[in-house]
Amino acid sequence: MVRYDPRRSRLRSSLKVVAIAVISVTSVATAFRLAAVAHADSYYQFQSPTGNIDCAEGVLNDQAFALCEIRDHTWTAPPRPQACEGAWGDRIGMEQGEAPSLGCHSDTVRGSGLDTLGYGESRSAGPITCDSEPSGLTCTDSSTGHFFVIARDSYELH
Repeated sequence: MVRYDPRRSRLRSSLKVVAIAVISVTSVATAFRLAAVAHADSYYQFQSPTGNIDCAEGVLNDQAFALCEIRDHTWTAPPRPQACEGAWGDRIGMEQGEAPSLGCHSDTVRGSGLDTLGYGESRSAGPITCDSEPSGLTCTDSSTGHFFVIARDSYELH
C-alpha cells in the first residue's frame, strides 16, 4: 500500500526544481563541449548595464566557462557553419584552457531580471573573469591569456 506523505511530496518537488536547474546549467555548458554533470560548483547569469549583453559564467566539475549573447549588434558574423542548425552569430563563449569562439546554439542565456554587472565591475569563476566597461564586456582566462570582447559595434576573439 502506498501512502501519501506531504513531506515527501514537497521533497520530491524540491528535488525536481534542483534537477531542472542542474539540467539548465548543463545544457548551457554543453554548448561549449562541457560534460553533462549532476553537480554545478558555481553558476552566475548577469547582464551588461545596457541590457544588450547577457552572460553565463560558472564552474562545472572544476572546468570554468563563460559565454555571452548580444541582442543588438552592428558587426557581421562570419558565415554560418554547415553543421549549425541553431542560432548563429550572437553568442561567444570559451571554456577554461580553450580559445573563445562564436557558438551555434539552440538554447539561450538571455533572461529577465538578471543581475547587472556595472561598468568597472567584474565577476570571476575559476580562472575566468568577466569585466564590464562602457566599451564592452571582456572575459579572460588567466590560465591561458585567451579572452573575448563583445560589444555592440565589434567583437574580438583571442
